[in-house]
Amino acid sequence: MKLQLYRERVLVFLTHKIGMPYFRMVRKPLDFRYSLAVLESLPPDTVGRGLFDFLQQHHLELLPYYEKHDIKHIILDYPPTEKGEVCLQCFMLANGRYTLPVLLTVLFGFCTMPEYWRDFGKALQRGYRNKSLQQVKWFDLLPFNMQLVRELLLQPSEI
Repeated sequence: MKLQLYRERVLVFLTHKIGMPYFRMVRKPLDFRYSLAVLESLPPDTVGRGLFDFLQQHHLELLPYYEKHDIKHIILDYPPTEKGEVCLQCFMLANGRYTLPVLLTVLFGFCTMPEYWRDFGKALQRGYRNKSLQQVKWFDLLPFNMQLVRELLLQPSEI
């Protein structure tokens, strides 16, 4: 139990003390036009409503610079747990996303969570085999049907 608490604290540290300042330095401010009230008002089968439900279910806030990250959680279907966070980053790394927070999270996961290595390997394979998501405009997906978005994005690479 203490090990899990330690790992969760390190992941929160990576997110808030490394990731957030990193994104503020390297990203231009993103125009996220949706409030929680707007997300809640979207039809139940949309990505936006899925984002609202995800945040409510896991008692999370809509953090600046992390909106895209949370959208990826719901589309790729990785929960906001220590295992789910590392799996999400493994998928993104294998799919071509090479950023400091991604690399640190994957490295931390492999070094401290041997019980999830098989899951991390599956996420790496899934990301590698999937077509590239590097050009996806994640915010534009919010009003669209979740199942349709998943069908369009989660496809094998043409390579």
